[in-house]
Amino acid sequence: MDNLLQNSILNGLYDEHLPSQSRLTPRLLTNSKYDNLWFSLRKSLLTCSSFTWVVAFISENMLTPFKLIMEDLAKKQIKGTLITGAYLNFNSPKVFAELMKIPNLEVRISQQDGFHVKGYLFEQKDSQEMIIGSANFTRNALLENSEWALKVNTNKQAALTKQLASEIESLKANSFKLNKAWLDEYAANWVKPVVNKPFVSNEQVIRPNAMQVDALKQLDLLAQNEQKRGLVVSATGTGKTYLGAFAVKNYQPKRFLYLVHREQIAKKALASFKKVLGEPDNKFGLLTGNSQDLDKKYLFATVQTMSQERTLTQFKPEEFDYILIDEAHRAAAPSYQKILQYFKPKFWLGMTATPERMDKQDVYRIFDYNLAYEIRLKDALQENMLAPFHYVGVQDYEKDGQNIDETSDLRFLTNEERVDYLLKELDYYGYCGKRPEGLVFCSRTQEVQELARLFTQKGYPAKALTNEDSEFQRQKVVNQLQAGQLNYIFTVDLFNEGIDIPSLNQIVMLRNTQSSIVFIQQLGRGLRKYPGKDFVTVIDFIGNYKNNYLIPLALNHDVSRLREKAIREVKLPQLLGVSTINFSQVASQKILNSLEKIKLDSMRQLRESYQELSQKLGRVPMLLDFLKYGSTSPEVFINNSSFKNYGDFLIKMGEKIDLTEQENQVLNFVTKELSLGKRVHELILLKALLTRDYLSTDEYIKILKENKTYVNDEALESVDNFLSLDFFDVKAGKTTKKQQYGGRSLIEKNEDEYHLANFLRVSLKNSDFKRLFEDALTVGLALSKNYDQSKQFSLYQRYDRKDVCHLLNWKLDVSAPMYGYRVEENQTPIFITYHEKDLNKRSSAYNNQLQDGKIMRWYTRSPRHLDSPEVQKLLDEQMKIYVFVKRSDSDGKGFYYLGTAKIDQDSVKQEKVGSKMKPAVGMDLVLDTELSTQMRDVLFIE
Repeated sequence: MDNLLQNSILNGLYDEHLPSQSRLTPRLLTNSKYDNLWFSLRKSLLTCSSFTWVVAFISENMLTPFKLIMEDLAKKQIKGTLITGAYLNFNSPKVFAELMKIPNLEVRISQQDGFHVKGYLFEQKDSQEMIIGSANFTRNALLENSEWALKVNTNKQAALTKQLASEIESLKANSFKLNKAWLDEYAANWVKPVVNKPFVSNEQVIRPNAMQVDALKQLDLLAQNEQKRGLVVSATGTGKTYLGAFAVKNYQPKRFLYLVHREQIAKKALASFKKVLGEPDNKFGLLTGNSQDLDKKYLFATVQTMSQERTLTQFKPEEFDYILIDEAHRAAAPSYQKILQYFKPKFWLGMTATPERMDKQDVYRIFDYNLAYEIRLKDALQENMLAPFHYVGVQDYEKDGQNIDETSDLRFLTNEERVDYLLKELDYYGYCGKRPEGLVFCSRTQEVQELARLFTQKGYPAKALTNEDSEFQRQKVVNQLQAGQLNYIFTVDLFNEGIDIPSLNQIVMLRNTQSSIVFIQQLGRGLRKYPGKDFVTVIDFIGNYKNNYLIPLALNHDVSRLREKAIREVKLPQLLGVSTINFSQVASQKILNSLEKIKLDSMRQLRESYQELSQKLGRVPMLLDFLKYGSTSPEVFINNSSFKNYGDFLIKMGEKIDLTEQENQVLNFVTKELSLGKRVHELILLKALLTRDYLSTDEYIKILKENKTYVNDEALESVDNFLSLDFFDVKAGKTTKKQQYGGRSLIEKNEDEYHLANFLRVSLKNSDFKRLFEDALTVGLALSKNYDQSKQFSLYQRYDRKDVCHLLNWKLDVSAPMYGYRVEENQTPIFITYHEKDLNKRSSAYNNQLQDGKIMRWYTRSPRHLDSPEVQKLLDEQMKIYVFVKRSDSDGKGFYYLGTAKIDQDSVKQEKVGSKMKPAVGMDLVLDTELSTQMRDVLFIE
């Protein structure tokens, strides 16, 4: 270890060519698009044995994710020390109070004048790590600001280590342990520091923000193109009502009608429109059960009142030239449809936060598939349109091995011990503000009533609301929460939409996530900006629910259905703007367990995705549409074994597709073998030949180089071999794969010219085939951008054994008998399944290990000896070794490419392995590229 640390330090400070390990190499940490200081601190916390932080300034808005890590560390009995102070009164009394809640953290208050230090020290297993620079422990410093920090690892004998230890001891000696008496005195005398804010004009004119400006442009385009209807999708809290008002102001209608399902929303919308339109009060009116302002220029009506026959017939069909339907996802309901069929305005505008409906009604069709603009939650957070949130997924209450699930008895959900556990966690993770104002989502009516009673009994006033409560009662309870008379409202899916409680500072999930749509609706209840609300704490109590896999998908608006992407979203820290997503280790494992059991690409799921996009487009979507509109990834359709090509899928969806057997076989080949874009050579050639009679070899090479693609004789020969299908001339059941793909070459090569095969030219006259063939090629070219086409393999991308045979330019697909590795003349690909559940399998029995992200202990198959010809060939220094790894068989056929490796000849040893103790040869594979921190977490951290 000492040599590795020494070389790593010299690599960072003296000569970059010296061997090193990135974890130990000194480097500069900054905040960037892909990384930030918080991620570095988080990683060091998770791998340390103890830590000492010396930080002058701490903000409350970074404590939530820190507390989650500290709760995980407490289970490992890992403790830390934080030395801070009261310099400039920056640290609020609440920050100190929140820090005191962390049991495995000793907080010390420095008495040193002008205490302004920013340093983070971690005791690691084999070294000390320090991060010192400009960054305080604040959200701005760790996530956004331009900050520098130097990360350095040292051993205990280093002069710097001793100097730092001396400084820390001096600080500790000149500090005292944070205690309640000192905090009470500090709070009594604390004056919040004055922050010099930029000048803000007193001008009251409300102007559209950047995203609203873009949406207004698109709405203007619809009007200019004489479209009659348009839909805007705008996340809750992003100024949807103001956007509607701006759109109406731009349009200048003679009469305007605003429709919504609740009087309270109509009243609030009227007030917002007044501010934007700037017209006299007598121009605005309400049409509800309580108001009948029939003659106003700007009329705000409830659907229930307007849809009544006696009300509707008081207006002419052309009465309003502009009608806006708010919460437009409801527009498929009979009451809305009655109004839609009666009125004939010049323009209908629909606005909604959630166009995807649980009842599968086609909202897009109602608005003529004119999706003018989308402002999704993720975009809104990144544009700072909403209050940031800290999501923490924690384990729900557990006793004697019994955990909450869909079948849990009500008595278990509402017993006193669970309530105490919930209150402890809610208090630990806290809230922004002086008192909790929380909305708690539960799964059962009896549960909310009992929990509200028990919370009140324990000093946290709460009330339950269900769909049986009147609107008056709901508003009364909301008013009580905002007035400080209540801390919590418990509900069963009642506040998914349409209710504003801007002051909410806690969202609590005590139920199974049944739908990503509902999850985002519930999360959105707390994200409206409000004076003094710097962030919202979202606490999700995760039990053994089968739908746990939906949580990371909903939070990241991930509709790709890619399993490996979902795994990354659970295992790696996620940011949405400055909002953080954090799972405890136990909760993370529960989600991964749920993910392993679900088939994200089932026909039912794909049918739903297909229908949603069809509704959005108003036509049959192609594979490219799924990519273009951010829906299910085309990779999911390509890899699915339930159909052989997208045409086959469309037939299963009920579409009429006319293809011959030969055309189907060609589409099967192009889809399964080319459309993933792992190698672009064949795609470029076929695409070019669609628009010309022939292509010379020189022209082909020129196009490849223009596309920054590697070119050599072996690759060109492999392209010929692949498109002729000779590569697939191996047994696959009763036939060869070549026969299954039609057995005919897609190209003809005369001397130095490429041509499309005649049969293929004939097939391209079939419009169905041509459309699907071109779509498969276009998607392949689009997906190829995910790979570095200047090389055979792209680091950390996924490849199966057949891909490797293809990209290594082998003449035949020998993936079936390859298993763990194959030693060729000068190339050896090695495939390793790192976590093997079946102990009889080779990779489990052979105990592959990865040491420090650089060295992997690996074993040949057995029986093998040091003098076996295969082993001697493998040990040749000219042998190029490619390493591919996956976590487990549940990850599918794909292996992550970790790069090339060399064999440490001194490590080669014949050993007896496996349950039968057969001889094999073990060796250390030294990766040429050290494994990245993220890839280590994805592959090797449980």
